[in-house]
Amino acid sequence: MVQDIARERVMHKLLEQQAAKYGKRTYMYFEDKEFSFEEVNDAANRVASGLHKLGIAKGDKVAVVMENCPEVIFLMFGLSKMGAVEVPINIFHKGEIINYMVDHSDASILVMHSRFYDRLESVLQKSTKIKSVVVIEGDGVEQKLGDKDACAAMVGDQVRALGKQVVEWPEFVDNDGRYQSMDVMWSDPLMILYTSGTTGLSKGVLLPQNLLYNMAECFYSWVLEYNLDENDCIYNPKPLFHAHAWHAGVNLALLKGARMVLTRNFSASKHWEEIKRYGCTYSTAGGAALQILALAEPKPDDADNTLKVVLGGQTSEKFCEVVEPRFGIKTIEFYGSTELSAPTMNTISNRKTGSCGRIHTNYAIKIVDEDGVEVGVNMFGEILVRPLKPYLMMLGYYKMPEKTVEAWEDLWFHTGDNGRIDEDGYLHFVDRKKDALRRRGENVSSFEVERIINSHPAVMESAIYGVKSDIAEDDDIMVSLALKPGQSLLPEDLTAFCEERMAYFMVPRYVRFMDDLPKNAVLRVEKYKLREEGITSDTWDREKFDFKLKR
Repeated sequence: MVQDIARERVMHKLLEQQAAKYGKRTYMYFEDKEFSFEEVNDAANRVASGLHKLGIAKGDKVAVVMENCPEVIFLMFGLSKMGAVEVPINIFHKGEIINYMVDHSDASILVMHSRFYDRLESVLQKSTKIKSVVVIEGDGVEQKLGDKDACAAMVGDQVRALGKQVVEWPEFVDNDGRYQSMDVMWSDPLMILYTSGTTGLSKGVLLPQNLLYNMAECFYSWVLEYNLDENDCIYNPKPLFHAHAWHAGVNLALLKGARMVLTRNFSASKHWEEIKRYGCTYSTAGGAALQILALAEPKPDDADNTLKVVLGGQTSEKFCEVVEPRFGIKTIEFYGSTELSAPTMNTISNRKTGSCGRIHTNYAIKIVDEDGVEVGVNMFGEILVRPLKPYLMMLGYYKMPEKTVEAWEDLWFHTGDNGRIDEDGYLHFVDRKKDALRRRGENVSSFEVERIINSHPAVMESAIYGVKSDIAEDDDIMVSLALKPGQSLLPEDLTAFCEERMAYFMVPRYVRFMDDLPKNAVLRVEKYKLREEGITSDTWDREKFDFKLKR
């Protein structure tokens, strides 16, 4: 019985079941194309056959450098059928970072859009592990055998010159879809996802099959009150080299027989047009994407859309009060990470805006102090999580056993995030531990300072981080911020604004205005870059200008 469950809770089995159930009914839209459940499964079979011919066996790694397109989804399910492991890599990485990820993953095959060759050339020159390269024309989207894309052909010639086997996508999938079946279990790895690197060197997070299966079920249970079913359509602009697009988009739609709109990327200018075009009722474009949409000038018909639910990261109660009636939506906030997926989330009937929701029954959670002792209600500390069922969290950091052991100290996963649990059992994210500053003996939450600064009518976004102080074990606080178009703000006025709204020890000493803050592909500010730049020549120093704070 257990063995049957272990073999059923794998992603390609779910696809095969739904293809048998729904057949030619539309599962996915991408630009001007539609794909049925049956067509996606058939395409995955051809991918599995192509992988088999290239010598891929169970456990082998395949690196993927592609922007969103249907082929990425075909590839993941084809790899699942083979028991192989996908290594999706952020398309914005360059240089040594991408060299490191491809080499560290031990991938033997690289699948790439031809237009990314410029950033992969050095990888292919140096790598002794990559044996074969599958090249897809610049846009992908089911290129047919015999179609010739000049860029793909040129890239193929360049890759061959480096001694690698090259197969163009049409040839790769030109087969009868037969492959050697593998005995794939729920504990087998399916993906290595590299952490975003906002706090340092990326780690390869090894995700088992059952983690992805479970998260589709969890996301469904959280939106159950809206009775998500085969009549719904999920809008999914999130990048497929991150987990959120799979958990809340691809796999949730598959589990419930719903339709999904996959977009090449997030576009604020196209967002509402596409929502209306496909009749989308549910969207993964929460968090930073929703905040970008909220920056647009309000229109009388903003709520004239089909959308019901937007899933995203933590937002303030004030933000929800403004945005929800404006767009006619409900936002559902959650807490999670690549390693954890999402163990807590709000629901519509049990929601506390500004929180990350309550813990799912499949997980346990606690907050501990610096000595690892559990703290009380509403007390600040590190968030620790533990799964209560098999294979719901990462298997470990790939080839980093010491980091894995460190993360699982005392058999609890240490998230590296600080938070608190309130009297009603809701988790509140406070800060990343690395972003938790200490100023003159006081703990300062960068999240809280950012939230206040972002409430200034001229500010679009801000990032708070520590820079070296003259006092040991102390931080000077610096803010880098971008203003809304057409707005202006003096550092003295910003400081006065902060002084009125926060304790004196929280007010940034250093202020730097930037056109844009550095971000990764999921629009998360890369604070490590700002820390590395430190106090720049265009930074305003409150103490040099003798601006005295009131206590």
